[in-house]
Amino acid sequence: MEQAKTIIITGATSGIGQATALLAASHGHRVVLAARKEADLQATAAAIHQAGGQAIFKVTDVSNRDEVQALIDFALAEYGRIDVLDLNAGVMSFAPMNEIRVDEWERMIDINVKGVLYGLASAIPVMEKQRGGQIIATDSTAGHQVGQNNTVYASTKFSVRAIMDGVRAEEAGAHIRTMMVSPAFVKTGFFADQRNANLESVPKLRPEDIAASVVFAIEQPANVDINEIVLRPTL
Repeated sequence: MEQAKTIIITGATSGIGQATALLAASHGHRVVLAARKEADLQATAAAIHQAGGQAIFKVTDVSNRDEVQALIDFALAEYGRIDVLDLNAGVMSFAPMNEIRVDEWERMIDINVKGVLYGLASAIPVMEKQRGGQIIATDSTAGHQVGQNNTVYASTKFSVRAIMDGVRAEEAGAHIRTMMVSPAFVKTGFFADQRNANLESVPKLRPEDIAASVVFAIEQPANVDINEIVLRPTL
């Protein structure tokens, strides 16, 4: 493995983000955890410390630009550089468009799209100055194909693909690598909602499956830029 890296992970206290944090720390990387609930951050950091890993955390709402900037500043103050920003925080809501769930639409846009943009706005200047870094975004197979009842969610994930493709083209000269990880359904709390009970029997990936792909991309040599990994469960 290359030398240990400083990795910021948003949405780091559950699902894919937590699995990625645990795995990256077990590989010797320094992990900066970000999420909205301090108790969950403390618990995840404690689990990493107990396993012999390095982790610090900062309460962060990715839909708030000032909080995202504060997260980047916090990581820089602690470690002096940012090697990887993993923009993993996201929310998903399924419903027919004619139910007009505007509050849910706005929340998905604020977190899934603006949260990514705010992370980029804060990290790109740092990585340009460093002349290197890697930005990862958790996308989805919904960013490749729109299905029934997930129109707005899919639109946010199509947006992530457009944003990350643009960053790749614009920042290649600064040696900034970009990667999207696009899983199909993953076993998370989303399926505990009775509105989604009809999806209970659909084959699903584990958060650890996606985490393994993310850490794999992080640990590639500097001349290798894995741009996207699409994961689907074996049927």
